[in-house]
Amino acid sequence: MTAPQPHGGAPRNKPSAERAARRLGTLARKWGYLISTTAYLPHTPEEIERELGALTGRLFDAVVSDPPGLEAAAAAGARLVELRCVGADSLRRTLEVLGKGLLREPELRGVDGLAERVVLVLGALSSGYGEMLREDIQKRQEGLSRALLKVEQETRQKHVITRAQFEEVFAGSASGVALTELDGRVLRANAALAKTLNRTPAEIAAMSLFDLVHPEDVEQLRESYRELVAGRLHRLRAGRRLVGKDGEPMWATFAASVIRDAVGAPRQLLTIVDDDTEVSLLQRRLSHQALHDVLTGLPNRQFFSTRLETLLRDADPARGVTLFHLDLDGFSQINGGLGQELGDRVLRGVAAKLKTVFEPEKALVARLGGDEFGVLVQNTEDTPGVVTLVRRITRELAEAEYVDGQRGVAVSAAIGVVHRPPRDITPAELLQASDLTLRRAQRTGSQWGLFDRELDRRDRHGFGLAASMAGAWENGEIEARYRVLVSATSGAAEAVEARLCWNHPAEGVLPHQTCMRLAAETGLALPLGTWLLRTAAERLATAGIGVPLVVELTAQQAADPELVGEIRRVLGDTGLTPDRLRPGFPAAALDAGDAVDNFKVLGEIGVQAEIHGFADATSLTEFPAHTVRIAPNLAAKREHPLVTGSLSALIDAAHAAGAAVSVAGISTAAEAAWWQDRGADLLAGPAFPELPGGLPGC
Repeated sequence: MTAPQPHGGAPRNKPSAERAARRLGTLARKWGYLISTTAYLPHTPEEIERELGALTGRLFDAVVSDPPGLEAAAAAGARLVELRCVGADSLRRTLEVLGKGLLREPELRGVDGLAERVVLVLGALSSGYGEMLREDIQKRQEGLSRALLKVEQETRQKHVITRAQFEEVFAGSASGVALTELDGRVLRANAALAKTLNRTPAEIAAMSLFDLVHPEDVEQLRESYRELVAGRLHRLRAGRRLVGKDGEPMWATFAASVIRDAVGAPRQLLTIVDDDTEVSLLQRRLSHQALHDVLTGLPNRQFFSTRLETLLRDADPARGVTLFHLDLDGFSQINGGLGQELGDRVLRGVAAKLKTVFEPEKALVARLGGDEFGVLVQNTEDTPGVVTLVRRITRELAEAEYVDGQRGVAVSAAIGVVHRPPRDITPAELLQASDLTLRRAQRTGSQWGLFDRELDRRDRHGFGLAASMAGAWENGEIEARYRVLVSATSGAAEAVEARLCWNHPAEGVLPHQTCMRLAAETGLALPLGTWLLRTAAERLATAGIGVPLVVELTAQQAADPELVGEIRRVLGDTGLTPDRLRPGFPAAALDAGDAVDNFKVLGEIGVQAEIHGFADATSLTEFPAHTVRIAPNLAAKREHPLVTGSLSALIDAAHAAGAAVSVAGISTAAEAAWWQDRGADLLAGPAFPELPGGLPGC
């Protein structure tokens, strides 16, 4: 920045550029804030402040220049327009803040004629702003005019193209097309419509559209067209009968719409007519196929579900209905062992047998999918009881069916029965109730089960918890907690065991066993168990706790081919030695397969595995476990005369095999003493709440 040169002498009161620069930043920020309230600026606050800071410096230089830098000031005004500072008050706010700021600037007070200079500079800024704004508006108007002209040209072109397209579609359409007056008089008809009616286009043009419709359908079609013209229908689509020249009726679909003028008034009607005589037959055939199982010919799940509502409503109010939901036992073994073709024959045989069983009844038999069948019986005075019908089903299915003259194949089925449900129950609720009843029977090993409202409520609640478990894990509601395993003789901490704990917002704290049961039902057992193993090992290593870590494996983890590799990675990542980690294998998982291999390989790399759910000492002959944990069902009956002796023998056998014996669930000192007397080595449970290293308990 340069100072002005006073007339007739050497420079006087030359301002300090350095001091002025420090003040101009404040003026620019104030200017930026005020102008941003007057218009939308397509820039960030930092960009605006930087731009206005540069303009403020130019205006300062323009004021102190001799003569004042009016061109620079005009350029600054033009730059404001380029920055889109073009609100209604943008220029006024600019002149206010700059006028006051420049006049009060200490570095300009010694400039001769300061007020006149500021007025000249701001006037030049206003002039540049106005000129640039005028040019900008002119450019925008020119652009708008060109755009409107282009739109007009494109509209004309589209009109020509649209007309040509309409003529091409009208003449070449495989569907019949008629252009009519609002009262139905035909103006034009294409060749396809003439062919459908066995008439010429000229003959049709001399008629009304309603002359071509079956007399019984005319009034309905007239009313539909009146609704369409009045605007109460946006588009008409209806099936009606046409009458050809020979008088034979034929089914057709009418699709009609109104052609309106520029102001929206209806002018003509366009009707497309499709001959549906053959299509109607095909649709009925396809509809039957869509609602029936191809293999057995029975109604499928969709048809069964849609019929349920009607059958429930029409049933005898006093006797109601009974739903039988069947799932064939071991059908996958039939398919896998004897082939899918034979499996299909079995399914067809089951369908035939069910139809035979329920032939005397008012019943709907359906295949619900896979190897599941459903039967809805409308009970009457003569309908047998539930037990009788179940026996008939099982007896009929048990009859061997000979395939290829030599293979006798018979099946059994688990059956869920819902007897006389409420009449207001929805089909979806009824099917869900029967499915839950069926699954409950399968879990308990029963041949059949009767719907129980309380058990149904409990199952629904459990399934709801299981379904929300993945989200709870992701949200951090499921945590890794711990319990201590103490020496039965000294009470000292010998190990800690990782446990899952779900802090449910509505159910409260759900313990480890509940978490694992729910995880097994939803496929989370393996990933959640792996997470617990790694999380617990990392926590133990970080806390510097010197006792081993016990992690009870799920059956899925025990048989996971990646288990050994995962344990190696955990040991490597945490720095724990192999003897510090003790995975607990469920005894039931050590029958065969990958779980056996995992147990043995872990022993070879120094990881001392445990057997949990221990109830048979013979397993120790093949699996040299470091520790065995007594099965909970045995521990719960420890004082029964038939159990006490066998428990002592089991503990002695474990010791003879070199394994320590642990017992979980110890609640009192008396229980601990009882197990100590029987020779147990490690105890865990609520009786031992103290955990080493500040680990959170469960």
